[in-house]
Amino acid sequence: MKKNLIVFGTRPEAIKMAPLVKTFEHYTDSFETKVCVTGQHREMLDQVLDFFEIVPDYDLDLMKPNQSLFDLTSRIFSELQNILNDFKPDFTFVHGDTTTAMVAAISAFYAGSKICHIEAGLRTFNLTSPFPEEANRQLVSRVTNYHFAPTDNSKGNLLAENIKSNAVVVTGNTVIDALLIGLKKIERNPSQEVLKMKELFVDRKVILVTGHRRENHGKGILNICKALKNIAIKNEDVIIVYPVHLNPKVQKPVRDFLSDISNIHLIPPLNYPEFIWLMNRSKLIITDSGGVQEEAPSLGKPVLVMRETTERPEAVDAGTVVLVGANAELIEKEANDLLENDDRYERMSKLHNPYGDGRSCEKIIDFIKKL
Repeated sequence: MKKNLIVFGTRPEAIKMAPLVKTFEHYTDSFETKVCVTGQHREMLDQVLDFFEIVPDYDLDLMKPNQSLFDLTSRIFSELQNILNDFKPDFTFVHGDTTTAMVAAISAFYAGSKICHIEAGLRTFNLTSPFPEEANRQLVSRVTNYHFAPTDNSKGNLLAENIKSNAVVVTGNTVIDALLIGLKKIERNPSQEVLKMKELFVDRKVILVTGHRRENHGKGILNICKALKNIAIKNEDVIIVYPVHLNPKVQKPVRDFLSDISNIHLIPPLNYPEFIWLMNRSKLIITDSGGVQEEAPSLGKPVLVMRETTERPEAVDAGTVVLVGANAELIEKEANDLLENDDRYERMSKLHNPYGDGRSCEKIIDFIKKL
């Protein structure tokens, strides 16, 4: 029997790894699978674990206030060494581009475990955008044995870096697996928060906003706030819902700039089930998130991406997302056009999602079983 260690630490990783953990539960005759969480995010991570009913075998609980990348990196290295030496996994699964993924991949390489990289091959080719994620994902690729790419474009990036084609599998993105599972769960058993949102929004148009990336801190977040304020004033029939990230560099400018506008609702970060329900309820999404660029097209929601570059060009090429950066005038122009131009909105909402059909985890396990 082969042994798997699945390592993640942030909420986005947990969302995208949860369906893989649950799918491996159907293959206990072939694999012994254990889950390790670093706690790079804490409360937000725990919410996802609870929703998907996952109990980690190892919890490093490394989250500290105002933790630097230096501190986090060194502590993950130290703690993972003991787990790898104890469990001795044949395969170590990491996801994406976080500090957890980078350190876990290098640690597994040191320990002699085969590394399986989920969501492999994303690139902006700019090491500082996003920072430090672009560097992390490139470092992970250097030590990975098996690359599970979400799209043909991602596979092409890996092949261009001289990674052998038989080590790369195009699977779609596991976030779609998670989204479809999650929506069914929340529809069967809506939370009190969902019921409250249903009552609050009634028939009004909802714009969902998320914005917290480092590259938008400072002037960028102020430009974003300016755009949101103008959109809200121009469109009184619209409710803008902004779950505000807990980082003080986001909280303070957002609340200073937007808290007195009646049709802008600044709320705490949402749990995963409430967030995907709100995505599904929204008319338009404005975000700097990577995962939302993948999820929203499955729900038929146009997305404005507040970044200068994206490692997910397939969505731009497909027309399901539009890059607007932290440019206040462009955010405002594109949002107003999608609210007013029914033909354009309809075209964007019906475009094909390039990120898969919700069967990514089965494809990953099929590949691993054949090794």
